[in-house]
Amino acid sequence: MAGGAIVLFSFYIFYRTFRENTFLSPLVRIQGERGQTVISSGPYHYVRHPMYAATTVFILGAPLLLGAWLGLLPGLLFVLVLARRAVLEEATLRRELPGYAAYKDEVKYRLVPFIW
Repeated sequence: MAGGAIVLFSFYIFYRTFRENTFLSPLVRIQGERGQTVISSGPYHYVRHPMYAATTVFILGAPLLLGAWLGLLPGLLFVLVLARRAVLEEATLRRELPGYAAYKDEVKYRLVPFIW
């Protein structure tokens, strides 16, 4: 039951993230042709990478939902990969997206509020 609740919560974070940011892309690129700006509302008010945060929550909840406790081990490795990607992505955003440096100073956490 806890795994199901965690997975549902991750879906809610995904929904809020996609609703708030129409510039989401699997590639790290600035969409200047579409007038990309810094998004600081919704889940972006709490963490700088809410899609990665939702993925982390899902990765931890899915093995619990399925009763596959060993699935937590590769999941934790994947979370480390996401964390590294967030760090690298921020370098690009800070360099190429106007206003991102100020946003980064305002929103202190990358993936987990009050922790990192």
